[in-house]
Amino acid sequence: MDALLAEQVAYYRALAPEYEDHALEWLGRSAEELVAALDAFRPRGEVLELACGPGIWTRHLVRHGTGVTCVDASPEMLAAAERRVGTDRARFECANLFAWRPRQRYDVVFFGFWLSHVPPERFEQFWSLVAACLNREGRVFFVDDGYRTPDEIIASDEPHAIRRRLNDGTAYRIVKVPHEPIELERRLRGLGWSIEVKPTAAPGPFFWGAGTRSGP
Repeated sequence: MDALLAEQVAYYRALAPEYEDHALEWLGRSAEELVAALDAFRPRGEVLELACGPGIWTRHLVRHGTGVTCVDASPEMLAAAERRVGTDRARFECANLFAWRPRQRYDVVFFGFWLSHVPPERFEQFWSLVAACLNREGRVFFVDDGYRTPDEIIASDEPHAIRRRLNDGTAYRIVKVPHEPIELERRLRGLGWSIEVKPTAAPGPFFWGAGTRSGP
C-alpha cells in the first residue's frame, strides 16, 4: 500500500503541468451544481483544504473563508494553486496527508475529489485526521466522483488500484474507490459523523457531502 500511495503522489506531481488536459470534459452541469452546493454551505471562518491540487476549488473557498490553508503532497500542484489564487487569502503547505498533523483547529475542512483516492484500509484513519482538524462546532464539505473507465481497471490483488497515463503515455497506478453516496453516508454515520451525501441531479457519477461530527 505504501508503494501504491507513493506512486499516486508521483503521478500527481507529473500530472501538474498538463492537469487541464485530463479534466472530465463532461462534468458540465454537475460542476455548476457542486459549486452551488458549496456556496450554499458557506465555508466561513478558517478553512482547511486537504489535497488542494492546482487550486480549482481553492478559488471558491477564498470567496467565503477568512483564511484558507491548503495542503497537498505535490509541490508542483501547490505552485499551480498559488498562481491561480495568490497568497492574500490562502496559505500553502506541502505534506503527505497520511502522515501530516494539523497545527491548529479549523472551522471548515474541505476536500475535492480526494476521498476516492484514500484506500479503504486508511478510511477510518483519514476521518480521524479530519476530526482532529476541526473545532468543536466545525463542519465538513467534500465533492467527489465514482468514475473509473474499463481500461483503467487493473487485474491485480489491489482491487481499488487503477492505471492512469500522462500525455506521453507514461503509466502510474493510483487509488480510485467508487463510493456510492448511500453506502458512504451509512459508513460515516458508523464513525460518528452526521453527513448527508447527495448525488448531483445532473447525470454523472458526482456527489457532494456536508455535515458535522455527531458526537461530542
